[in-house]
Amino acid sequence: MEFEIWWLLGIPVFFALGWIAARVDIKQLVSESRSLPRGYFKGLNFLLNEQPDKAIDAFIEIVKLDPETADMHFALGNLFRRRGETERAIRVHQNLLSRPDLPVEQQVHAQYELGMDYLKAGLLDRAEETFNQLVDTQYAVQARRALLEIFQREKEWRRAIESALGLQESGAGAMHKEIAQFYCELAQDALVHMDTKEAMALLDHALQADRKSVRATILSGDALLAQGDVEGALKTWRRVEQQSVPHVALVAGRLMDGYRKLGRAQEGVNLLRSYLAEASSIDLVEVVFKAVIELDGVEAAKTLVVEELRRNPTLLGLDKLLEARLMDAPAHVWEELSMVKNLVHGYTQKLARYQCSHCGFKARQFYWHCPGCSKWETYPPRRTEELNVMN
Repeated sequence: MEFEIWWLLGIPVFFALGWIAARVDIKQLVSESRSLPRGYFKGLNFLLNEQPDKAIDAFIEIVKLDPETADMHFALGNLFRRRGETERAIRVHQNLLSRPDLPVEQQVHAQYELGMDYLKAGLLDRAEETFNQLVDTQYAVQARRALLEIFQREKEWRRAIESALGLQESGAGAMHKEIAQFYCELAQDALVHMDTKEAMALLDHALQADRKSVRATILSGDALLAQGDVEGALKTWRRVEQQSVPHVALVAGRLMDGYRKLGRAQEGVNLLRSYLAEASSIDLVEVVFKAVIELDGVEAAKTLVVEELRRNPTLLGLDKLLEARLMDAPAHVWEELSMVKNLVHGYTQKLARYQCSHCGFKARQFYWHCPGCSKWETYPPRRTEELNVMN
């Protein structure tokens, strides 16, 4: 390719164009910075010097002079709320709302942010009042979600049901699982007060909302048992298998007790053994293990545990096997075996946890409502070690 002289002439031209563009950008930047109020720089300086109260005062002065800087206040208020400085966040948003000439759209936004401040601060009455004023605005869905959270915190389950239904009807997504859980909470309270008729009616509503609600089925069996209908309770609890096979571990103890009351313990063991074949879990093994010892003796129980350990090799299963071995161990090995059992058992206590699939919160007991993230039905009915082995 031949060299042409105009290439050399083009180099300074391109350099000059770049220099002109840079000068234009610098001039624009200087112009924009000059247009910013002096209070803006004062506020930034206070923030850099870790004087947030004075920074807020400076930014409030800016808003009094120029309402278009409200976006900066929203950002600042959200920053304080995320840091847990809710009093400062409330102050920022209250001052925004106090401006009579603030545009309506920004007033509604400020009101929503103020409601979130109250919610974060635990001022639930003020938060509820604020969000109720927003249900007919563009923040209707967000306000209803916040109200639903408030009703759950306050355990106002009937109002939670109404709020969830409103969200569902507004197209915010299916809430059938949560609605069923709210009815279950009401039913459980009715059972505590021995009002089985009310409990059964509430549980019917729960199952209408969510036919797959395992908790509603379990509580329905509990209500029948409280009425003295053991056969009906057993029939109801067995329906859990059709809803979710892994969840049968949650009703295994109930089933075994029911069959014992009817004098049909062997039938109960056979049923639970069939569940083990479908969905083994250490909780289910625990119930079957005790029942087999009672009916068939220690040797049969040891055989059961060995079979399960071969299928699902976990430390939890090994702990159960050592327990079985200790029951008829010779005196000369009992002490050593007991020491090994104690060591394994101590370690398995750290593994015998249920874990929320949403936030990872671990707990010794099974929860329908996660204490960590407040989500419903996020706990698998198996212990963490079992899940790790399956994965």
